[in-house]
Amino acid sequence: MDTITHTLFGLTTYGAVKKENMSQTTKKALFVAAVAGSQIPDIDFVVQISEQGRTMYQMWHRGLSHSIFLAPIWAALIYAICYFIWKEKDKIIFNVALLNVLIHIGSDSLNAWGTGLLEPVSSVRITLGVIPIVDVLIWIIMLVGFLFIKIKKMSPRYKVWRMVWCVILLHVAIQGAQGYLVYQEASANYEKVTLSAGFIPGHFTALGKNDSVVHMYQQRLFGEKELVETFHSHEEADLQPLFTENPRAEVLRQWAPFLVVVDNEEKLGVYDPRFYRNGESFLFEYIEK
Repeated sequence: MDTITHTLFGLTTYGAVKKENMSQTTKKALFVAAVAGSQIPDIDFVVQISEQGRTMYQMWHRGLSHSIFLAPIWAALIYAICYFIWKEKDKIIFNVALLNVLIHIGSDSLNAWGTGLLEPVSSVRITLGVIPIVDVLIWIIMLVGFLFIKIKKMSPRYKVWRMVWCVILLHVAIQGAQGYLVYQEASANYEKVTLSAGFIPGHFTALGKNDSVVHMYQQRLFGEKELVETFHSHEEADLQPLFTENPRAEVLRQWAPFLVVVDNEEKLGVYDPRFYRNGESFLFEYIEK
């Protein structure tokens, strides 16, 4: 998910905690734990200070930092910082930090970019593609909750935010069920299949690959499939020169579900068709011939 959504997740989680009997220092520590927990898995962005760093970032982003096994370590680090600043030992600080780290990791696994959810045990990238990277509906749900609190000032705020979370989880469950059905339908016709959720709820871009042909089509549940693009991949091309001169291309091959190979008079490269927009993919790694 995007940074704004992750931040909003942290704020709504903080809002959902009943804080009536908490001290001000506990509330401050809890707030920091919620927001920091919602952001800390993206700390891997700091490696982008050099060309080698950018290659490492492409390999690592949403990799080990987004592993479920690292989540307790992130939470413990946040808890330690909060204790150092406010001398608060309340376990809820650790629990809220851990919850937000898990929400961050889980929500990133639901979109097309995916995460290294099980690293270092498994290098498989978990990419479900049932939620868009920017989900405007989630923003709207949170906005409705915020406006309700402002209008109904006597209502317990934490109950409203808990209801907001229930609606968000319902939305994710519905999207997941729809995406699963679309995926299963596509799997009957293609050797390899991957999904990317559209910005409109219930709309998906499905990509299927058979041999060297990739079809991209848009589909919604119980709706007609609309073929958008057909890609022809040069599977027979020798990619070793590409991987030698452009290490990011090999990284892309490692974590993308499948790629389209380009081999013409001008370029040798690979791109991820899930991010194909307006005639090109923004994840395209190549070398000039």
